[in-house]
Amino acid sequence: MSVRILALVGSLRAGSTNRQLAEAAVKLAPEGAEVELFEGLAEIPFYNEDIDVEGGVPAAATRLREAARAADAFLLFSPEYNGTIPAVLKNAIDWLSRPYGAGAFGRKPVAVVGTAFGQYGGVWAQDEARKAVGLAGGRVIEDIKLSIPGSLTRFAETHPSDDAEVAAQLTEVVARLYGTVEAVTAA
Repeated sequence: MSVRILALVGSLRAGSTNRQLAEAAVKLAPEGAEVELFEGLAEIPFYNEDIDVEGGVPAAATRLREAARAADAFLLFSPEYNGTIPAVLKNAIDWLSRPYGAGAFGRKPVAVVGTAFGQYGGVWAQDEARKAVGLAGGRVIEDIKLSIPGSLTRFAETHPSDDAEVAAQLTEVVARLYGTVEAVTAA
């Protein structure tokens, strides 16, 4: 069975350590799991119910919703901006929460991980992302967590996939998320 995991990265910066972490997840996915890194969150306008109408939904938002509907699970990578979730990630969650009661998360499993410069690795932002995704219709897997502190120094010379400890932890995260999907499908 092939499991599609859609990865959303809450940082738009080209050298983002969270993007690098997502790239590592793509490489480290176990056999049978495909992690797809969604490109294009920057093109999606802020959610506005006035444009979320038949014939008016922006193409970038439609592409996000289609990718989400095709996914079996989600892996969100959240840095921490001023102690909370980045606007670009929150905006993606808002678009995926609609239409109300039938959003694209569709009770699919979601894990939230990330890295940040601070000593806690972005846990506040990741907790906020879990809360928002849960309210938006995703089935947050609360016990799958990974918060890596000191991102700017830890990954200054090393890509996360080349950091043995991080690679092992990220491999476990993806494998556990994959296992969650398999368990639900087998039931």
